[in-house]
Amino acid sequence: MAMTTNDFKTGMTIDLDGDLLTVLEFQHVKPGKGGAFVRTTLRNVRTGSVVDRRFNAGERIERAFIEKREQQFLYRDGTDFVVMDNESFEQSTVSETAMADAAKFITEGSAVVLLKFGDEVIGTELPASVELAIMETEPGVQGDRVSGARKPATLETGHVVQVPLFVGPDDRIKVDTRTGEYITRA
Repeated sequence: MAMTTNDFKTGMTIDLDGDLLTVLEFQHVKPGKGGAFVRTTLRNVRTGSVVDRRFNAGERIERAFIEKREQQFLYRDGTDFVVMDNESFEQSTVSETAMADAAKFITEGSAVVLLKFGDEVIGTELPASVELAIMETEPGVQGDRVSGARKPATLETGHVVQVPLFVGPDDRIKVDTRTGEYITRA
């Protein structure tokens, strides 16, 4: 669908010369002399690189439609992830690069929202926090009550987070999926 640069919104995805770019920032500029233009900061969806680009005001751009599909993560097959569509029950594989940071926070049977452009999976969305079990950490010792002290803990997904000293093995904790940090015990 064609649109103009006047229609830009933060978070919008555009198709520019075969690249999928997400608008991070934009600013309409009307200098004293010359025509108006739009200054943008764009992130390439596939590579993650960030570029600054100027467009003439009113320039036509193709908008990319990103479909969000909730799927269930079934299991890992080598480096790929096998997921099942919750509506059609079709199974498909998703590469580790498309899963990106979501791989640190999903367990078998958990739901994940895949972002698709056509048939290509370009990313994932996770809830703000997830509950995970701690598989390995040093046990808490009576008297370990120093404020702010942390220790490493390995989660059931293999990801390592810093937790307070009172958290022990086999505890369940909430982890922020945006930062990868401990929030609280569950």
